[in-house]
Amino acid sequence: MPALRKVLTHLAATVVFATGFTATGPASAATAAAPTASATPSAEAAVPETIPLTIKNSSGRGDQVYVYNIGTELSTGRQGWADANGTFHAWPAGGNPPTPAPDASIAGPANGQSMTIRMPQFSGRVYFSYGQKLVFKLTTGGLVQPAVQNPSDPNRDILFNWTEYTLNGSGLWINSTQVDMFSAPYAVGVKVPDGTTKTTGHLKAGGYNGFYASLREQPGGWANLIQTRADGTVLRALAPGHGIEAGALPASVMDDYINRVWNTYASSTLTVTPFADQPGTKYFGRVSGNVMNFTNASGAVVTSFQKPDSDSVFGCYKLLDAPNDAVRGPISRTLCAGFNRSTLLVNPNQPDTNAGSFYQDGVTNHYARKIHAQMADGKAYAFAFDDVGNHESLVTDNNPQEAFITLDPFS
Repeated sequence: MPALRKVLTHLAATVVFATGFTATGPASAATAAAPTASATPSAEAAVPETIPLTIKNSSGRGDQVYVYNIGTELSTGRQGWADANGTFHAWPAGGNPPTPAPDASIAGPANGQSMTIRMPQFSGRVYFSYGQKLVFKLTTGGLVQPAVQNPSDPNRDILFNWTEYTLNGSGLWINSTQVDMFSAPYAVGVKVPDGTTKTTGHLKAGGYNGFYASLREQPGGWANLIQTRADGTVLRALAPGHGIEAGALPASVMDDYINRVWNTYASSTLTVTPFADQPGTKYFGRVSGNVMNFTNASGAVVTSFQKPDSDSVFGCYKLLDAPNDAVRGPISRTLCAGFNRSTLLVNPNQPDTNAGSFYQDGVTNHYARKIHAQMADGKAYAFAFDDVGNHESLVTDNNPQEAFITLDPFS
């Protein structure tokens, strides 16, 4: 089966996600995207139009939980939401200024309880919020989703999070994500035909509070990523790219490392082997002035990158844009992972997939470092291309029997 493609798209005003829906931005998503080409499953293994999604509330909180299943109906390409029965509802036309979206909320389970709804063949998100319903609006371009790096966003003071998934005729891909923020803890899972369940996303015991405590102790402005409500409730930590956008993190935070990388590869070669199943496909990077040029085995330049800034590194976009092509995108995602994990100076052969090599430089993505350190299985989506080397918090199966979201304790 072809490798999954994780797509991160930033635009100045409206962001179009891999799932096909939109949000005010900039924003980002590590979307659980299905392969673009795969064999049609056999009749006995065909994925039904809907599968059960069981949501278990182990949060320890007494707040009312609200659940939303939002995305793109894959059979038609229409954007909308699914109700608890898995029935699709298309969004009505939006306006300018944005108009309120229909209430797509589903009353979630109380603490200590579970509920099962139906998950349709969608590419989208399942949001969940505590205590308040989320505010969704519609523009002429589609759905406006929460962008809490914007202090005027109506969801800024709501405690919420989301998972991302694709369910199609080839199976289910569902992940936990911290690409935009670290917030209300949860895990995801899928039951496979033999009755076992694959899960990911759980924090270690004490991992929720441990992450925030560690972030508060990190010098250089990293503690400013934490957002709290007026009543003292910790709501989330913004991802560093959003922190730069919000003025919480210095825009120069990665400059020293970026400069050292550029200086190093002005006199040596960075070799990128972007496909694990194609070890003979290699590209060779050398810096000339402000540009890193990549050549193929014959010496022809195949793509070039301007020297990135910190935001480009954290977001894997702008000067590190990664289109869904066969050359630039795979090279860019490799560079993005190497910059965020700070492996480019210790290994001239990339990607470096050894987790023991990650985040060892003093200048690194400390947000991602601290999230991975608190995950029970070490896996997370702390930046868009955290799947390089299979370090992402994703579970998948081509014959899913049931999906799971577990709302975990705030401890």
